[in-house]
Amino acid sequence: MRIVLGKFGGLSRLVIPAKWSASVLRERRAFTTAYSSDQQPRTEGATDKPLVDTFGRLHDYLRISLTERCNLRCQYCMPAEGVVLSPQQELLSLPELGRLVTVFAGLGVRKIRLTGGEPLVRRDLEDIIATLTGIHGIQSVQMTTNGVTLARRLPRLQEAGLEGVNISLDTLQEAKFQFITRRKGLEKVVQSIERAVGLGLPHVKVNCVVMKGLNDDELLDFVQLTEKLPVHVRFIEYMPFSGNRWSFQKFLAYREMMGVVFGAWPELTKIEDAANDTAKSYKVPGFAGTIGFIASMTNHFCSSCNRLRITADGNLKVCLFGNAEVSLRDALRGGASDDDITELIAGAVSRKKRQHAGMFNLSKMKNRPMILIDSPPPSPPSFPFSPNSLASSSLLVPSAAKLTNQIHFLRTLSSLSHISDSGRAKMVDVTRKPVTNRWAVASGKIFLSPEAMELVNDDTRSKKGSVLGVAEIAAVMAAKKTSDIVPLCHSLPLSHVGVVWDIRPSEGCVVATVTAKTEGRTGVEMEALLGATVALVTVFDMTKSVSHKHIISEVKVEEKGGGKSGHTHFHQGPRPFSKDNRQ
Repeated sequence: MRIVLGKFGGLSRLVIPAKWSASVLRERRAFTTAYSSDQQPRTEGATDKPLVDTFGRLHDYLRISLTERCNLRCQYCMPAEGVVLSPQQELLSLPELGRLVTVFAGLGVRKIRLTGGEPLVRRDLEDIIATLTGIHGIQSVQMTTNGVTLARRLPRLQEAGLEGVNISLDTLQEAKFQFITRRKGLEKVVQSIERAVGLGLPHVKVNCVVMKGLNDDELLDFVQLTEKLPVHVRFIEYMPFSGNRWSFQKFLAYREMMGVVFGAWPELTKIEDAANDTAKSYKVPGFAGTIGFIASMTNHFCSSCNRLRITADGNLKVCLFGNAEVSLRDALRGGASDDDITELIAGAVSRKKRQHAGMFNLSKMKNRPMILIDSPPPSPPSFPFSPNSLASSSLLVPSAAKLTNQIHFLRTLSSLSHISDSGRAKMVDVTRKPVTNRWAVASGKIFLSPEAMELVNDDTRSKKGSVLGVAEIAAVMAAKKTSDIVPLCHSLPLSHVGVVWDIRPSEGCVVATVTAKTEGRTGVEMEALLGATVALVTVFDMTKSVSHKHIISEVKVEEKGGGKSGHTHFHQGPRPFSKDNRQ
């Protein structure tokens, strides 16, 4: 294999042999079960028992965890202190998997994705795939893997019926790979990507979880992978799971990622997404592959969710972030009929909520560590495991978990100044606050196409007049109208609103910085923030005649002063994963 470094400094081009040696291929071992129907062709035949929840969502996609074990120790996936693994006998066997998938196929499931842990640690993986692809109604079996041991087994897996792989890869730098995964193996993952493409696998995706200060500097390197490789690189927002120490400081929203990519490739083109796609997909014209952004935190796709999950120990999860689970394994081993299992599944789907909790609530909720998203609910964050921890299990004592969530909800409400303890909106009483000179600074960026940048630089070419001049007036007007737009803001007599523009042609963006001042009893952060936002929106409006692909991002309060907390700077200090913070 030959690796060529691209202009962004990371791995950017993989040279793929035209053919792979036939010696690595072998016959798929003959395997039949009572649930493998070779006589019945796989069709799209409709079922009379579709899995439709109370919000009209049809569930035809089942993710199955085959194991809790993994050969890596990724920091965002597995807690540093480890996890308690289920005994082997508690995991689903191959016949049990076959029976469950047969029931799900009868209810309308058409696509299966095998996950873990790491599914490749299952020695019978080829047999599992062969069994599932032989079940009437199942149209596609794919797999998510870390790719470390995939290359050597992929020919056999493809022969068994595997149609696609999602390969998890968060960095293209060996040292950083070892830091993230606590193991070596980047070269092996790269070889697996090469082999998947070389074997002509129909669906090859690379999943990259983006964390601010850790791997966000490699976004462009990952995009450049798609220049020669027909793969779909997906950038995933960092999600909270038990034990991964999620924090907002590590979080990078997909719009910020898009801003970076758009700055390097302003010709980036949106491509049509399927109805149930989790990723918002784009393509650089002329590149072989595509990229996508999975915004599960800032722009969730709950309304079109068609996914169900079975954990390695046989629990059904209807939502990735939910802690409600139903044990299908216990039903199987307790002698339940297929009709009984169908009733359990349908009942769980009918209880699926409209959407998961918001970003900050998710970070507080109890859920499995990512390594166990598909196993028993996690014990409280005290290790080692003790029998006493079973008492707080949400599976055994659902009322306790419900009470915990209610307490968290009430505590959250009490910490929000505009919401009363009963959950009602309220305006903060500032009568007793002293009158002081207060000020705030907010800023934001808008990434523009080259043509739009020319309009900003040359006002004479804009049909609407001076782009930045009009936007500056809009910022002042918006700041003055803040209390009319933001419901619970106080009306303030502004003494000054100023706008400073920073045109950055090399980055393809314009930065607006707005300062608001007043003499009053409360701060002017919202006035500055709204002014910056409207200024950028106005720039968009003034230049939309040449492009609608502009991206507004990084709108934030930079600093404030004059209040009780004094002069405060925001968004400063070392980055969460900088060398200064690593001990």
